[in-house]
Amino acid sequence: MNTSSDRRWMMEALRLAKKGEGKTFPNPLVGAVVVKGGRVIARGFHRRAGLPHAEVEALKSAGRKARRATLYVNLEPCNHFGRTPPCADAIIQSGISRVVCAVRDPNTRVTGGGIAKLRRAGVSVSVGVSGAEARKLNEVFFVFHKKKRPFVALKFAASLDGKLATRTGDSKWITNKEARAFARKLRGAYQAVLVGVNTVRRDNPHLGVRQKGRKDPLRIIIDPNLRAPLASQVFRDGNVLAVALSSASRRRKTMFEKRGITVLLFKGKHIALRELLTKLKKRGIISVLVEGGGETLGGFLDERIADRVYAFYAPMLIGGKEATGISGKGALTIRRAVRFKNPNIKKIGDVILISSGAFTA
Repeated sequence: MNTSSDRRWMMEALRLAKKGEGKTFPNPLVGAVVVKGGRVIARGFHRRAGLPHAEVEALKSAGRKARRATLYVNLEPCNHFGRTPPCADAIIQSGISRVVCAVRDPNTRVTGGGIAKLRRAGVSVSVGVSGAEARKLNEVFFVFHKKKRPFVALKFAASLDGKLATRTGDSKWITNKEARAFARKLRGAYQAVLVGVNTVRRDNPHLGVRQKGRKDPLRIIIDPNLRAPLASQVFRDGNVLAVALSSASRRRKTMFEKRGITVLLFKGKHIALRELLTKLKKRGIISVLVEGGGETLGGFLDERIADRVYAFYAPMLIGGKEATGISGKGALTIRRAVRFKNPNIKKIGDVILISSGAFTA
């Protein structure tokens, strides 16, 4: 039976899990707490892919004290060999008598298997404590496994009349310094950041987090004909994936590859976004932050591929029918517009950030 103390310790596990944000890709965020006699005797969280999982870290810290204790973990313990051994086995060997997990793992290699293995070994298992909070924390991981594609977030900065740039292409800077710093930090929560070639050519963006000790996301450039200047900031190292058509210049492709840049080619006359996401999933890319420009953002909207949006609005009016906005074909009717649920509003200086997820058709 779930109790108020179960929820208390599970919330502690969730707080621990958050410490791994931006570092565990493609693994989920997981925290674990070992409790005995009404007090915590050990804690752990998954620090980085390839390192011990949260349960193993907590059990190692608990040692022999783990016998007849309760383990709280926000995601079902794994039961398969990956880069690390199965957590279910470590739990059984530790002598833990009860496991409380918030949600089942959506990964088909795990779903229900870890729980079943524990129960067969005589470990009592409770599921569902703080389940909503646990799913929210790992929404990226759940989308990746349920929709079979990376979690996609759209991010843009606009004037009050929805312009991303003036008619001359000038966009520096629509938002203030604080909002730009917030956006750079946001990149660190995603495994990859994606822009179109026009954004690279016009703005020469950095697309990094610019934070000491934080790894930059993979930079994905949709560049059908490989026209992006190799002197651009996005090509400062090999942490880049250029997405192009097979008809692109072989000479340009060779130039990119000599710089250590991976070129992903597509047949046909255009790059199909859903096919691109399928290829990214196969590469283990679990989340993508789409930063522009207007044509690229419009393409994702037309395909109705958007799990979250970050819209930064500055107190200015740009005007002009030739000024840049989100393009694409657009919705035929208001009823067909991509409408998001439960918007959150945050004020960053004079900039308003509207963030929301789970769009409705």
